[in-house]
Amino acid sequence: MQIQTDIIAPISAHAIYLHCTRNPAIDAASLLQTLRNASEQLSNHQLVLGLGASLLAFLEVDIPGMRRFPDLSNSHIDMQALDIDLWIWLKAEERGELFHLTQKVKNLLAPNFEVNQQIDAYQYQGGRDLTGYEDGTENPQDEAALECAFVQSEHVALNGSSMVAVQQWHHSFAAFHAMSETQQDHMIGRRLSDNEELDDAPESAHVKRTAQESFTPEAFILRRSMPWSSHDNAGLYFTAFGKSFDAFEAQLRRMLGLEDGIVDALFQISTPMISSYFWCPPMQQGRLNLSALVNSENLNR
Repeated sequence: MQIQTDIIAPISAHAIYLHCTRNPAIDAASLLQTLRNASEQLSNHQLVLGLGASLLAFLEVDIPGMRRFPDLSNSHIDMQALDIDLWIWLKAEERGELFHLTQKVKNLLAPNFEVNQQIDAYQYQGGRDLTGYEDGTENPQDEAALECAFVQSEHVALNGSSMVAVQQWHHSFAAFHAMSETQQDHMIGRRLSDNEELDDAPESAHVKRTAQESFTPEAFILRRSMPWSSHDNAGLYFTAFGKSFDAFEAQLRRMLGLEDGIVDALFQISTPMISSYFWCPPMQQGRLNLSALVNSENLNR
């Protein structure tokens, strides 16, 4: 199984997420050549690349399990589902290095893809959300991470690929700081001071809503999220990698109260601005394996 290894690599100090839209005038052959060129010239850089459902539909490619972000909004919360053709997560330990990498990627994509959104992210206090709480505490490790985050298939074009759910969450720090420390801990379900899970936290606590082992089947995902900020706006750029979208959707449905009417307390301070799904192709000999994009007839067998 050959994977995009930067999915499981340690979180970098800095990152940029690019949301790209294909040029409507581009044909499929030119698009594929652009992706091949990008894969060839970026093979030595830290990045993860995902293809959106809209782009796969344009190519008339049916990847098993791939779909558009579902309508899971309830009467109070809008998930802001968005079609994004191409998603790229760029990573670096030094800010200047990331600037140059971003320029290189944009030049490789132009004019066949336009970057219509660029989101700056970074590591905070060794892996914490900007609220100060640790992110990804219950992430699976080692073999368990590989098992939950990557597709295992007899088809080389699929084996090692991954489905990623992306959400850009906006935090209201005014609402957060208006809470007492106890209210904050009960909202998350862990103590800020030592990250210990609280047995007496309410059922609406985020940790209880998303406890991966509490689902049937268990809903394990690999979270690789990072804080983002722009001027006075900030939050968490959430990424959940899986062998399918099922585990992520199970967690999100429970957060929204679609199972039992209990809405995740996290919505008191945070709302998703963007929600989208992507398919991350596997690798082959150090390059993206894009063979599924030109020969997809047998992938569903």
